[in-house]
Amino acid sequence: MTGVSLGGPRAARTPKVRTPQWDNARFLAVTLVVIGHGIQRLTYESNNALALYLFIYAFHMPAFAIISGYFSKPGPPSAKQMRRVLTDILLPYFIMEAIWSLVKFFAEGEADLNPSQPSWTLWFLLALGIFRLVLPYLALLRWPLVWAVIASVGVGYFDNVDSTFSLSRAIGILPFFVLGWKLREWGTVDRWQTTRRSVWLYRGLAVAVLAGWLAIVLSNIELWRTIDLRFWFFYDASYHGLGEDQWFAGGVRLALIVLAVILSAAFFVLVPRRHTWITDAGQATMYVYLLHSFVLYPLRESGLLQDERTSAMWLLSLVLASIGVALVLSTPVVKKIFHPIIEPKPQWLFAPLPDKSPDKSPDKP
Repeated sequence: MTGVSLGGPRAARTPKVRTPQWDNARFLAVTLVVIGHGIQRLTYESNNALALYLFIYAFHMPAFAIISGYFSKPGPPSAKQMRRVLTDILLPYFIMEAIWSLVKFFAEGEADLNPSQPSWTLWFLLALGIFRLVLPYLALLRWPLVWAVIASVGVGYFDNVDSTFSLSRAIGILPFFVLGWKLREWGTVDRWQTTRRSVWLYRGLAVAVLAGWLAIVLSNIELWRTIDLRFWFFYDASYHGLGEDQWFAGGVRLALIVLAVILSAAFFVLVPRRHTWITDAGQATMYVYLLHSFVLYPLRESGLLQDERTSAMWLLSLVLASIGVALVLSTPVVKKIFHPIIEPKPQWLFAPLPDKSPDKSPDKP
């Protein structure tokens, strides 16, 4: 998933050159999403599954938000850009919500079409819409990243800010989106892409960082299970809802934000910078993100992903199967079939764009 692409008039456009590293990062990040959802039911019984789950959830959605922020513009949106928000974010959200309602009706006998409560993975689409809305205002302020962190930490103290329209979660991960935008302004990624010296040193440090986090998770797994650490990584519940209503609870979220930034940086450093066999798949991450839940839903509801199936081999099998799901859903044939609902282009829905020709009315000098 990327930010809304921007461009000038069609006649003035130049061919858009994609950066392989970003497509690689998109695919790897969305694959982590699929793996996380694929093994989620195993975490109730398997410490190995919970360790992998915590390892992934500490940074995979923050990394996604950073990518989205990197490709976002802070200025006031044009009419064309606002159209893209409707067609790329809001319209797919309502289409997928309607489909999920039908699935739940036939599978569970429940008819609950409530767009204010996003189903499963759809919360991120609404979060993207909220990000687009607030970024132009944050960009007007000094230290926008600081304000985003304050909002993220502060929102956890309010029980009345909940998952309705994904508001609590959007504000919770807002710092990562703003960080992505600032990284583009600072030119950090451009400098990394042109770096030739010390690349392997940085990658060695990145491996050490990720390995260190995995070691921390594994060595304290019973503690993390006792305190339900995984729910902190969702960024969607108040501190009181998480069972921590102390005044310093916001410090825990601040620490997790710092952790997510460090782990995301390590993740991006390890992403290949050249064109690889996964680069083209990185152009279809929206399809993987929105469709994989329909593949996993029957498995989750059948009970196949829990009970006695908690061995390390079963966990590895699910990880490999999740990678396979991500690869299949990023193929051209899937994009062709599901293009009308993932990337709808309802031109009939919009009024004509404003005429950009000079105003020749007699009142003008």
